[in-house]
Amino acid sequence: MFGYEEYGISLSFHFVYLLFALLLSAGYTFYAYKYTIPQTGKFQKAVLTILRTLALLLLLLILFEPILNLTRIEKNTPSNFVFIDNSRSIKIDDQTNRKESTLKIVEMLSANSQAQNIVFYTFGSDVNEVSLDSLSNIKFTDGVTNIANIFSFSQKDELNLSSIILISDGVFNSGNNPYYNAVKTGVPVFTIGVGDTTRRKDIEIKKVLHNELVYAETPTTVAATIQNYGFENEKITVTLTENGKIISSNIIKLSSTGIQNVPFEYTPESSGEKKLSVDISKLNGEFTLANNKRIFYLNVLSNKIGILLIASSPSSDLSFIKNSLQLDENLAVNSITQISSNRFLEDLSYSKLDSADILFLIGFPSNNTPNELWTRVQNKIVNEKVPYFLTLSPNINLNRLMDLKSELSFTIQQSLSGYKEVQPEISTEFYNHPLIQHVSSNVVEAWNKLPPVLQPKNIFATKPESRILSIIKINNKLVSSPLIMLRNFSGRKSVTILAKDIWRWKLQTAIKQINLFESFISNSVKWLNAADNQKKVAIKTSKKNYSQGERVDFSAQVLDESLNSVSNAEIKIKIDSDDNSFETDLQMVGKGIYEGSIALNETGDFNFSGEALREGKKLGQDKGTFNIGEIDLEMIDPVMNYNLLNLIANETGGKYFSPENKNELLKQIDKINRVSIKEKVITSEIKLWSSEWMLITAILLFSIEWFIRKRVGLL
Repeated sequence: MFGYEEYGISLSFHFVYLLFALLLSAGYTFYAYKYTIPQTGKFQKAVLTILRTLALLLLLLILFEPILNLTRIEKNTPSNFVFIDNSRSIKIDDQTNRKESTLKIVEMLSANSQAQNIVFYTFGSDVNEVSLDSLSNIKFTDGVTNIANIFSFSQKDELNLSSIILISDGVFNSGNNPYYNAVKTGVPVFTIGVGDTTRRKDIEIKKVLHNELVYAETPTTVAATIQNYGFENEKITVTLTENGKIISSNIIKLSSTGIQNVPFEYTPESSGEKKLSVDISKLNGEFTLANNKRIFYLNVLSNKIGILLIASSPSSDLSFIKNSLQLDENLAVNSITQISSNRFLEDLSYSKLDSADILFLIGFPSNNTPNELWTRVQNKIVNEKVPYFLTLSPNINLNRLMDLKSELSFTIQQSLSGYKEVQPEISTEFYNHPLIQHVSSNVVEAWNKLPPVLQPKNIFATKPESRILSIIKINNKLVSSPLIMLRNFSGRKSVTILAKDIWRWKLQTAIKQINLFESFISNSVKWLNAADNQKKVAIKTSKKNYSQGERVDFSAQVLDESLNSVSNAEIKIKIDSDDNSFETDLQMVGKGIYEGSIALNETGDFNFSGEALREGKKLGQDKGTFNIGEIDLEMIDPVMNYNLLNLIANETGGKYFSPENKNELLKQIDKINRVSIKEKVITSEIKLWSSEWMLITAILLFSIEWFIRKRVGLL
């Protein structure tokens, strides 16, 4: 009745108690109206008795808390999702009429869509629902194929999904391997393979191998794996290019085994991101030329680290440090040495300062340091965050050095005149620190036995973000005062030695044939030059190579100076091609995480740069490159991946079909639909006792009773 299979009323107490209370109430009411003063007619007594009995019944029902229970059964009709490969590979001409076969399969399924409850989707880079009217207008223009997406999409839907039908060539070039996603759905997957499984005569670059760490001006090997089908003993030219410039070419004879490696020696001239490609010449009879080129990117590190020593005067410290640095061929060492108020030992060229990666400040600045030089050095450290190495060598002016106090690892609590002799004592927690590492087995002991150096008698204090590598030792007594300090805070690094005449360490270790001094200087350079792995603003694309028409996806992470995630930042991305510029904004999708995308109708190389702002303040920036359309990913592999489609079908309880036996698919769908109908029992509870209308009705009945009693003059 009314669509409900079952209905009933439950009480908080047994029904017998309600019946007993009802009889008691009815008996009392009957007795009360049996004899009235004055006497009334039988009809009036009957009406009054009924009114009071009904009112008391309602009050009793409220006390017994009746609940109306309603039960209905809802049948959940099974759904079947059809996913149609909308990528350009469906238009490959391999004599199997891929496009026509796909459309015929879709036409057959659409004719039975209502009976079998079939919903249609296309997929490529994304999954999109398609109406029945639009099925004949599928263009097959998507630039990538992500099969794994369809299974992730299917799991999001709460419908009673009985099967998934996949119409594709089985070749994916984006996303994860779809096999694992398919198994996780727990739904039978019926696959229909379109395309030819026969290998055609072709040559392709299967992969390119290279080192992950590549340095400027240092040779490295790039190896291309060439695969051929039906072209054994033919000669081809394999070329390595950088940004269109030919680096090297090899003429090879194609192997009868069908696969071979072609190595190239590549020496990058400068640091930065390099776009490289391996190309092979075409041969007559190749099925496709889309796989004759492979693009990849190398991030080349700077091998020659620019070191600039700045000294207020010539000194032994300067000479010994400079000699140690020049032992490393990977360092480009320059110096600026002041010899009088307006004279320098070398040319005072600010280009040296501009190109410096690390600064060595040896007794710098002094009273005579030119203001412009000192200002430029401060800007280099404060604004450009260039790491530095500092010693308190002769002629340094500590008061002037305090102009840089925000970047120093120490403060001066009290200024005193004169110097004291101190020896280093390595702090226990730094026994294994990279700065003191050495081939010697007793390196800490060697450090602690170094000769004394001269430290100003000032009282030095360590900043909270700084670490003490070595405290001082005076006459073999430890003093908790810093000698060597490290600072690595918010992308700023420094090594500070609060002393002069550190050249003495070189002389003693040289006698013992321990190059401890050179090792310390070299390790300091490596530590200072090590990249801050945690960028404050990191912006990247989802990949480097995009197909034509594919949306370019950006993601960004924004951190503050303390590496906390930043919300509500404004991130603008500027994209430049050879001819045009584009802009897009990223939106926050989580705390400190931002995403966005843009569709570009051009092909070629693109540079992008982005900056993050919050309340008008710049938090940081990042940049990168990507390519669109130079390689058509959909045309690289023209062979249908039968093995994958068959594996997915078998492992999920489905079945693989060819276009020729597609009619059998309808029987399978009908069979699985019959056993997939699910019944859902829905129970509803209505608390009658909590309804205000029961109380209102009871009051109304009592009111009518009272009104009638007054009308007839009852006491």
